[in-house]
Amino acid sequence: MERLGDGVRERLLATRLTARRRSMLLGLGLNDADLRRLLRNRHLQHHHGHYLAAAVDEEIARIVCAQAAYPGSVVSHFSAARLAGVRTWIDAGRLSGPSEGAVWLTRPPAAKRNQRRPDIVVRRAGLTPADLSRHRDLPVTSAARTVVDLARELPLREAIVSIDHALAIGTTPAELDAVVERQHRWPGIGRARASIGFGDPRSESALESIVRAAFAAAGLPAPVLQAQFFDGVAWMPERVDFWWPTYRTVAEADGLAKYEADSAAERRRLLRRSHRRDQRLSDRGIELVHFGWEDAVDPRSDLFARLRAAFHRGEARSGEPPTWRAPHPTPTTPHAA
Repeated sequence: MERLGDGVRERLLATRLTARRRSMLLGLGLNDADLRRLLRNRHLQHHHGHYLAAAVDEEIARIVCAQAAYPGSVVSHFSAARLAGVRTWIDAGRLSGPSEGAVWLTRPPAAKRNQRRPDIVVRRAGLTPADLSRHRDLPVTSAARTVVDLARELPLREAIVSIDHALAIGTTPAELDAVVERQHRWPGIGRARASIGFGDPRSESALESIVRAAFAAAGLPAPVLQAQFFDGVAWMPERVDFWWPTYRTVAEADGLAKYEADSAAERRRLLRRSHRRDQRLSDRGIELVHFGWEDAVDPRSDLFARLRAAFHRGEARSGEPPTWRAPHPTPTTPHAA
């Protein structure tokens, strides 16, 4: 950068947040050798035929440059979800499907059809003012529009990850319903409507969302989420992921991060705490089934057989059922199974 003339450097710095084509930078007084040196020294980055200052976050830079390649487009789908902090998940086992890592854009219906490319996905669709938001200076689809767009693209067990998380972080069912109504004749809207109706903000992880959809697909009864039990003196501090009161059965999702820690001693502490928790639940006369990611996504998993066996044992238990409550909606009195 220091090798550039003062005027060129000032003009380049003044446009550092704007994606520029090569011809535009040459018009500022740079030459190709300057561009190569600026890229090599990490003063510039290059994506989708455009240049941007290297100080800009690379994910944002990829999106800005892609949007510059398609004027009038709006950041949407997976890209808008990432900017909004909404979880997404794609089943790696599917033979075909959308590219989650590409930059996703939406253009007006009258825009020219675009060539398919692996790094940018462009959809043509109408956008109303209610569908739009901004991330910094980027035009993006609103959280509700983003979630509905994903739900039209994806099967239930993938879409539900984004739906549950969006509901948990503040998107309302009314906002989602309003988008669905605006899209009532669009391809995939029936699938989106059903997926949104299945949404539940009490799913606290992608794994919980995915397996909840798997339970429904397997024909299992719908569980209560995040139930809490009474030990005779006070409400136990633990909440359980899934609870079937009729069968006195709890299922717990053991995600990969559950026992991660900076030291072996801390991992052992987490394991001991988990074992004590399981014992307290068992003392309530509850069947307990643990499962992980493989159980949720592998069609050969024995999870559903293990749950049905637990249901059978739970139904055969004698004695008073445990007293429990669910956090949402908050009951006025504890539920009894």
